[in-house]
Amino acid sequence: MKRREFITLLGISAVPSIGWPLGVLAQQKIPTIGFLGTASEAAWKQWVAGFVDRLRDLGWTEGRTVAIEVRWAEGNEQRFAEIAAEFVKLKVDVIVTSGAAGIAAKRATTTIPIVFAVANDPVGSGLVASLSRPGGNVTGLSLQAGELTGKRLEFMKEILPTFGRLAVLGNVGYSAAALEMREISEAAFRLGIEVIRLEIRNPDDIAAALEMAKGRADALYISTDPVVNTNRVRIHDLAMGAKLPAMSGVREYAAAGGVMSYGPSYPDLFRRAADLVDKILRGTKPGDIPIEQPTKFELVFNLKTAKALGITVPPRLLFTADEVIE
Repeated sequence: MKRREFITLLGISAVPSIGWPLGVLAQQKIPTIGFLGTASEAAWKQWVAGFVDRLRDLGWTEGRTVAIEVRWAEGNEQRFAEIAAEFVKLKVDVIVTSGAAGIAAKRATTTIPIVFAVANDPVGSGLVASLSRPGGNVTGLSLQAGELTGKRLEFMKEILPTFGRLAVLGNVGYSAAALEMREISEAAFRLGIEVIRLEIRNPDDIAAALEMAKGRADALYISTDPVVNTNRVRIHDLAMGAKLPAMSGVREYAAAGGVMSYGPSYPDLFRRAADLVDKILRGTKPGDIPIEQPTKFELVFNLKTAKALGITVPPRLLFTADEVIE
C-alpha cells in the first residue's frame, strides 16, 4: 500500500497546512517510520489508527513532521524479511511491527531501531536479551499470553457448564501460535478438559481443520498469528457452521463472530508503541527502553453469536464485561 492510500484510510490529510509551504516542506528532512503489518490492512485497521492517533497526540503529524511507509505482509511470513529489507534500503528511522516480523527486522538490521507493538515471548524468541534491559536496537511490548489462557477457559466453563472437549486451532509453523497452543493445552489439562489439536500452516488448511472438530468438540480456541488474523472472519463463519462457540485473546476476533475474548487491548498496545517511537525519534536508544507489559485488558462477549448457538451468557459475566456485542 502506498503512503497516500494509508493516510486516506485513516482520515489523515497529507496536504501541508498553510503555515507549511511546499517548498519549505520539501527542503526539510523529516524522520520516516517503516510500518510492517503482518496481516492485512482490514485486520489491522483499528490498531494502526490507534498508533497514528497517538503519534499525532505526541506532535508527529504525517506529511509534516513524520513520514510513514506502510507495507502489508497479508499473513505471508516470507514477506516479513522482504519488507524488512526494503525498509533498510529506504533507510527508515524506525521500524514498527509485531511478533515474528520483529525477528525478521532484527535480522535485517542491527542499527535501525525496531519497535514491536505485540510479542508473546520476546525473550524466548530472541527478540530481546531481557525485559528490563532489551539491549541492541529492539524494544516493544510483551503480551503475557501465558498468564491469560487459563482464565479464558474458566470464562468458557461458566458459559458452557458441560464443557469438556476443546478444539485448539493454530498455525504450528508460527512459533508464538505454537507456544499459545501448548499453554492452552496445559491449562485445559489442569481443568480436566480434553484437547483436540487442529494444526494449520496456511489458509488452505483452515476448512479441513475445522471440519475435523465437528461433533467432537464443545468449543473452539483460536491461537493468534498473521494467517489466522487475516482469515478471522472466515474462521468464525466456519466455526458457526460447525456449531462451535469460539474464544480467543483478541477483541476483534469476538467482533468477527466469536462468543468471547479476553486479553490485552491491541489498539492500546499500538498506541503505547507510538510512545516508544516518540522516545526513539527524540534520541533515546531502543535498547535502553524496558519492554512494557499490557495495562488494559478487555473481556468481550458477542451475544449475537451466543444467541445463534443457543448459548446463554450468565448475567454475572455480562456485568463484568468490558464490552457486550449485540
